[in-house]
Amino acid sequence: MSNTYGSIFRITTFGESHGTAVGVIVDGCPAGLPITVEEIQAALDRRRPGQSKITTPRDEKDQVQILSGIFNGHTQGTPIAMAVFNKDQASHDYSHIEKAFRPSHADYTYTAKYGSRDHRGGGRSSARETLARVAAGVLAQKFLAQKGIQVTSYVSQVGNINAPADYSQIDLSQVDSNIVRCPHPETADEMIKLIEETRDKLDTIGGVVSCVVKGVPAGLGEPVFDKLHAELGKAMLSINAVKGFEYGSGFEGVSMYGSEHNDVFYTDEEGNVKTRTNHSGGIQGGISNGQDIYFKVAFKPVATILQTQTTIDKEGQEIQLQGKGRHDPCVLPRAVPIVDAMAALVLADFVLRQRTNRID
Repeated sequence: MSNTYGSIFRITTFGESHGTAVGVIVDGCPAGLPITVEEIQAALDRRRPGQSKITTPRDEKDQVQILSGIFNGHTQGTPIAMAVFNKDQASHDYSHIEKAFRPSHADYTYTAKYGSRDHRGGGRSSARETLARVAAGVLAQKFLAQKGIQVTSYVSQVGNINAPADYSQIDLSQVDSNIVRCPHPETADEMIKLIEETRDKLDTIGGVVSCVVKGVPAGLGEPVFDKLHAELGKAMLSINAVKGFEYGSGFEGVSMYGSEHNDVFYTDEEGNVKTRTNHSGGIQGGISNGQDIYFKVAFKPVATILQTQTTIDKEGQEIQLQGKGRHDPCVLPRAVPIVDAMAALVLADFVLRQRTNRID
């Protein structure tokens, strides 16, 4: 089903941008996991609109309600249902596009597939759907934390402004120390300035979210078709506005010789298997090798711009269209918790799937 992701730790999201609510049903989450509504809300607050001067001014609080599956602060092993009821809707902001196909939006493709579409904020194609993933991702991250696995995402690029390429040079604990969520202060200041300049020009800008996963044991992954990196790629590419995914050395690795690129194994003083380099990004043969997993996710500029553009309507007639409403000049700061959530959901599922592969 296109609205469901996962094999054992499985989520199904529902709702539209301007409908009654957006929510998620989580099935397969083990019982006994400690969780509070405050923890889930904290993650949603990192994703919600109106959180800073460089995000959309729309003031949607995204207050989550837990409908089932959690009792006395612990999961029950039963389906967990969570919902956010929409409040700060301004559907009239979209009346001008009811019959228009906005450039680089899903308006035309949804109409081509279904014969109709919900034009209010994009309906089901809206990035508002991702709040459901973030809520479910909190459960996955709590489960992974019990296994010593930590997922950390951060903004590593906005436009042509880049943070240091080597994440070991960055203090990842400082992701939330600034509004752009880049843990490199000097780079963050430049990014914020660029986003503000872009907003003032009534335009948008894209960038990259990097993710580092530490503490992953060797052995996670399901060859041949459910390789770990393949599932991470699928999960990331399912996020709105994502245009690219690379892990490990990625495209830069093609310029290296095999003698440079190979990650040589050794055994450390404690008897653990390690590699002297990590061009593989912690994954070999589609299975985790125990080293850090790291990858990058490329986000395009937000498609809605407050400039006049030429497009067509349902009848194929050329029209002039100008964006209205409250939109992000750059989606990157709000995308960080979404990448966190999808990475955690993939890994939580693989941890549970691994239990079915061995008797020890």
